[in-house]
Amino acid sequence: MTLADQTVLVKINAALTMIMFVGGFINSILSILTFKNKDLRQVGCGIYLLASSITSLLAISMFTVKFWFVVLTQMDLSIHVSVVRGGCISIEFLLKLCLYLDAWLNACVAIERAILVFKGINFNKQKSQQIARWIMLILPICIMGSIIHEPLHRELYEIKTDTNQVDIDRWCVTRYSPPVQQYNTIILFFHLVAPCMINLCSALFIVFGSARQRSAAQTRRTLKEHVYNQLSEHKQLLISPIILLILSLPRLIMSMLSECVNPSNHRLLFIFGYFISFTPSMLIFLVFVLPSALYRKTFQESFRRWRRLIHQ
Repeated sequence: MTLADQTVLVKINAALTMIMFVGGFINSILSILTFKNKDLRQVGCGIYLLASSITSLLAISMFTVKFWFVVLTQMDLSIHVSVVRGGCISIEFLLKLCLYLDAWLNACVAIERAILVFKGINFNKQKSQQIARWIMLILPICIMGSIIHEPLHRELYEIKTDTNQVDIDRWCVTRYSPPVQQYNTIILFFHLVAPCMINLCSALFIVFGSARQRSAAQTRRTLKEHVYNQLSEHKQLLISPIILLILSLPRLIMSMLSECVNPSNHRLLFIFGYFISFTPSMLIFLVFVLPSALYRKTFQESFRRWRRLIHQ
């Protein structure tokens, strides 16, 4: 069947996928345009955010590749089985690698901001750069090592559904032994929940740490008043990780329910929950650049410079 002959649900999914790809692509390009500025990369935060902008672009690209790979391999059974098997083994692994890497890079930003509040004027920018470069090397290796079991346990099955063997159902199946299944569940929780909790704890540390410093310098106001002021000033630091955690929950819940619920009987719930869980990869510009006066100003300068280059 051609795409025009597919069900309404498939067409809606195709439209949503392309809308998310365009939105994510624009978000990532604008973020890269902002954080490629050398001044912002004098500290680790700028390096993490530039890397996060790139991984966000890779994540939303892999999400789009995965959708069209599944659709096209089901529409066209003439595609060689080795191509389908290669996609079955690699695409989901690469997609999760990009998603987890993006989440942990955002957590690194939160940790560095908390360290900056803690050390104040004693914060070492050069050391921050060095640590960031090491983390950029080590973090992808650690994430890959933690999820390497997935491609090793993926298999492609072909099932003949017609007596004349014209129709073939191809299923990409993951089979885990009980110990590996428990490990997979722990890793899933760890990569989805831990970065969000780090973001939230770092935000609380920034709020209360800044309030304590202000209270020591400005004794006319109470610590409680300073805390309220800091909560108002840094509310986006508290709201963002909570939103990101809520958006990531559908993927976590679906992975836990997949053993006892048939997705075919709850198509809309699974599909839209799956789509929603990828929206954090589209929000880096909204979460980090727009709320910050410094990042916003840098983006405006970079954008003007980019426009001048185009018009020349």
